[in-house]
Amino acid sequence: MRRPIATIAAWLGGPPAAVLVALMLAGAIPAWEGAGWLAGCAVWSVAAGVVLARDLRRFSEALAASAPAELRLITPGLTNLAQRIIHTIAAERQSREAVTADANYSHSLLNRLPDALFQLDGPPGARRIVWRNPAAVRAYGAEESALLRHPQLRAALAEVELAEQPVRATISLATPVPRDLDATVIRSGDTGGAAPIYILLADRTRERELNRMRADFVANASHELRTPLTSLIGFIETLRGPALGDAEALPRFLAIMAEQAERMQRIIADLLSLSRIEMTEHQPPAEQIEIGPVLRQVAGFMEPVLEKASATLTLDIAADLPALPGDSGQLTLVFGNLIDNAVKYSALKHGAAGGTVVMTAHATPDADFNQPGVLVSVVDDGPGIAREHLPRLTERFYRADKGRARAVGGTGLGLAIVKHVVMRHRGRLLIDSVEGEGTTCRVWLPAATLAAVPARRSA
Repeated sequence: MRRPIATIAAWLGGPPAAVLVALMLAGAIPAWEGAGWLAGCAVWSVAAGVVLARDLRRFSEALAASAPAELRLITPGLTNLAQRIIHTIAAERQSREAVTADANYSHSLLNRLPDALFQLDGPPGARRIVWRNPAAVRAYGAEESALLRHPQLRAALAEVELAEQPVRATISLATPVPRDLDATVIRSGDTGGAAPIYILLADRTRERELNRMRADFVANASHELRTPLTSLIGFIETLRGPALGDAEALPRFLAIMAEQAERMQRIIADLLSLSRIEMTEHQPPAEQIEIGPVLRQVAGFMEPVLEKASATLTLDIAADLPALPGDSGQLTLVFGNLIDNAVKYSALKHGAAGGTVVMTAHATPDADFNQPGVLVSVVDDGPGIAREHLPRLTERFYRADKGRARAVGGTGLGLAIVKHVVMRHRGRLLIDSVEGEGTTCRVWLPAATLAAVPARRSA
């Protein structure tokens, strides 16, 4: 406090003291009179410095206070000036708080958007992502770089640099799963500058898949159900006509009709399962699961099938498997289908003696996989499949040997279901077979830490 008072006193009393000293030296006033004036000037300067320093201290405290009390100062005119400054600062503070609150509300809203939103900053031609909302992180993760390199999105970004209005584009992504996106690219400032650009991505895969699946379902159902329906109609007409009252033919015909009806039921159930899986294929699972218990549970479910075919299932499941992002229900369907196929085709070769199916599960990396994950293999000792059929095995209703497929009662949809579930999990399905020796189906699933790493699409 003493230093401000001394400084103020020096500024107030310094100039008149210098004038008095000059007058004394020039002999304009007597020395004793000049000394009196100097003493009075010093007293006045110190007193004024004390008062002004006190007023300035109170003014400073009022500015620092969030809700200053009424301010009364001794220095003339300083009270009004201080009140005006305090009111101006208070209004500015309220304005900043309102802007901050609005920004927080806007940021909270953007974080809750169901669609992905990216903010790009930097000079034109060298834009980079500086912010994304949680929906964008969940949907795209490590795929952001590939997304920005998409030709249609790059064209939209180049166009919006010169456009006053938002630019819209339709983007089709092929990996890790096919997706259809509607992109809206918005520039937040005038053209020709480095104002931020926003990209809003709406996933339209579900809607377009629904339209496609309706058409596919009708086409597939009408094609595959035609044969059992024709058989049922034929036997019904026979039972109502030539075989009416034939006690010997009736049980045989009814057994065939029941078999065809069950086949129709299996086809419809598999088509519905496939449709439901395809609807969610573009959304990777968020739940973390342990794959070991799932595989052991599947083995337990398959015991009636194994017993009926006199087949043996051998398990080799490692104890230290990493956690996976997965849908346990869909993975149960995958490995149930693979074991069921292996048992049925082994029975074709070995007959009543049954066959042997081996299911193994080990952590990777493996010779074919350089990312952490789990590799599950299902190996049978059946008749095998010719190599030229392997690339098409996962197509709907494709059969390498139609007669053999009818013998085991397959619908032709099991491996298509397996493929789409594995794609949803961002994994890989590999099928290898040697005629006369058996077939090996390998499913690789990425570990939890790399759930978002794009996977190569395989059949």
